[in-house]
Amino acid sequence: MTIREQMEELEEAYLSPFASHSRCTRGRSRPEEPCDIRPVYQRDRDRILHSKSFRRLKHKTQVFLSPEGDHYRTRLTHTLEVSQIARTISKSLRLNEDLTEAIALSHDLGHTPFGHSGEYVLNQICPEGFSHYKQSLRVVERLEKNGSGLNLTWETRDGILNHRTSGSPSTLEGGVVRLSDKIAYINHDIDDAIRARLFVEEELPGVYTDILGHSVRERLDRMIHDIISSSMGKPQISMTPGMEEAMKGLRAWMFEHVYCSDIPKAQEAKAQQLIVFLYEYYCSHVDQLPREFLVMMDQGEKKERVVCDYIAGMSDRYAIDTFEELFVPKAWKI
Repeated sequence: MTIREQMEELEEAYLSPFASHSRCTRGRSRPEEPCDIRPVYQRDRDRILHSKSFRRLKHKTQVFLSPEGDHYRTRLTHTLEVSQIARTISKSLRLNEDLTEAIALSHDLGHTPFGHSGEYVLNQICPEGFSHYKQSLRVVERLEKNGSGLNLTWETRDGILNHRTSGSPSTLEGGVVRLSDKIAYINHDIDDAIRARLFVEEELPGVYTDILGHSVRERLDRMIHDIISSSMGKPQISMTPGMEEAMKGLRAWMFEHVYCSDIPKAQEAKAQQLIVFLYEYYCSHVDQLPREFLVMMDQGEKKERVVCDYIAGMSDRYAIDTFEELFVPKAWKI
C-alpha cells in the first residue's frame, strides 16, 4: 500500500461525511497516474504554490496602489490570510484541508495589476469581457506551464470559479473559501485603512461592530467561530443571519468609505489609462508578445483575448516598467 493510499484511508476514517474525500474526486481534464505519496488535492495545492502566477501575486495591488510602507497587504498576503482562515474552519469541521487550501491559494490568480480598477478597465476594453474569477480559472486551465495549464481536479477548479459573492461552490471546502475571502478582505482592509489614517477603529459603525467585534482580532474570532458553530454537522457552510447581515453592512460601509475614497482612487485613472495604452499597443504589435502567447494565437485563440491574458498576468511594477519602456522617452547620448 502506498503512502497516498494510507492517507486516503485516514481521510475515510476521520473526515466528515460531508467532506470531499480524495478518492471520490471527479478527476482531472487529462488523466494522470496517481502520485504514490500525495492525494489529489495535495497535489493540486503543490502545483499552485509552485506556479509563476502565484509568485506574481506578491507585486499585485490589494486596495492601496503602490503604498509607501512595508505592512500594507498585497494580493499575495491576502491570499495567505484567506488560506489560513479557511484551513482553520475546515479543520474544525473535519473537511478536506488540502482541497480548501488549493482553492484558497488559487482563487485570485487571475487578478490584474492595480486591483479591481485594472479588472474594471480590462472588462471595458476587451471584446469578450473580463472578470478575475473566470481569469483565475483560465490561468490554471490554459495559461500556466506555457499553455498546458496545471491540470487541476474538478473540485479545485469549481471552487476557484465560485469563490465570488454570487458563486455557489459544489463542495463545502469551496463554500469555506468563499466566506473566508470576505472575512479576510473586510478585516485586513480595515487594518490597512486605519494604517493609512482614513479613520480610526472607533469610527466604524457600532451597529455592525457591536455584533462583529471592536478590533480586527475580535472580529476574526467571532466570525470564524460563528461559521463553525453554524455549519457543524451540516451539509452546507453558513453564518447566523445576524452575523451575516452585520458583515454585509460593514462591507457596504467599507465600499463607501474606503474602496471609493480619495486615497485608493488617487492613482486609479492613471493606472487604468496605462492598461489601455498597453492593450492598444500589443493589439497593434502582437509580434512583441512572449512566444507562448504567440503559440496560443496559432492554436486559434483570438488576439484580443491573448493580449488581455498577457496584461492581466503583469504585476503592478512590471506593467509600469513596460509602459515606461514603450512610451517614456529616454535620455539620448553619443
